[in-house]
Amino acid sequence: MRLLEYQGKELFDQYGIRIPRSHLANTVEEAREGAKKIGIPLVLKSQLTVGGRGKAGAILKVKSEAELAPKFNELVHKEVKGELPRGILLEEMADIKKELYLSLFLNRSKRCYSLISSAEGGVEIESAGNKVVVDIPVDGLTPQVAEDTATKLGLTGNAAVAFVDLTTKLSKLASEKEAELAEINPVAILGDGSMLALDAKVIIDDNAMFRHPELKKYEHVSELEKQAEVSGFSLVELEGNIAIIGNGAGLVMSTLDLVADAGGKAGAFLDFGGRATTETIYEALRVVSQIKKVEAILVNLFGGIVRTDLVAQGLLDAYKNNVITVPVFARISGAESERAKQMLQGSRAKLYNTVEEAIQAAVAAVGRR
Repeated sequence: MRLLEYQGKELFDQYGIRIPRSHLANTVEEAREGAKKIGIPLVLKSQLTVGGRGKAGAILKVKSEAELAPKFNELVHKEVKGELPRGILLEEMADIKKELYLSLFLNRSKRCYSLISSAEGGVEIESAGNKVVVDIPVDGLTPQVAEDTATKLGLTGNAAVAFVDLTTKLSKLASEKEAELAEINPVAILGDGSMLALDAKVIIDDNAMFRHPELKKYEHVSELEKQAEVSGFSLVELEGNIAIIGNGAGLVMSTLDLVADAGGKAGAFLDFGGRATTETIYEALRVVSQIKKVEAILVNLFGGIVRTDLVAQGLLDAYKNNVITVPVFARISGAESERAKQMLQGSRAKLYNTVEEAIQAAVAAVGRR
């Protein structure tokens, strides 16, 4: 579960990580109320689950009271990767001396958390220089490791002390809340050497949520995810541009990995398990086609309990009613698969013998990410 920025900052505050003064608003009236508390100038930040909001113009500076309402209304109606904001965060403007990058992520291959930091903040970590990567032992981050990292980043005096304190608290948060990622980009170093978390990206392990009822309030389900649930299948929206449809969690998750290995990025995945009917697959295609960032649909289907010919008919019905607006790449095998393939011959769906071939074609069609 990916938290919105303001939710992540609420967790930061609980762990003693310093954050800017802020106010969440959903209306212009609430924004005016928040501006009175915070003061102008301030920053308006769209609350989204997708990345790239800065480049998309979804973070705006407000330098006068007259700018507040028009800029607030601009953000409220601005989509980023097909998503509208779930509130606008008003935040004080900090007097920044320098910026850093800091994150902890769950390193599954090493079975521990890894700490990544950089002397360059506010940029994508892939393009940042002077990166320091440290694996954290099971018993937690030690002060010595944090101090060594601060030295490698060129931090001294109060800034070094503040960095050790910040990384220790972030490590505690990640471990106790079972986060897959806890990222601050950027960390602001102020004139006195103290540090301020200007952003928050926190992803909690979905499989650990039952142990954290206190985080239940942060769950956010999109309108399309609600439609999917009513229709009898599971939908999760992601940040990429390829929608994956399959039957069975294991098949869908392995397909996600294969898409990533091929250089693609999933924009959603949909699992209809063993409940697929012609109506279900039609509804699944209708829902997926409403996700604006999706540029291709990848169908990976193995017929066991599911009859693949029923799925094929749902696909044909969706084409007939102009539900599908993007190319479909499909690998179909198992029960009634030969009949399903015959039914789809002559349709706009592109059929492949292996899922790897289908993925390569889909990634080539939409471009690597």
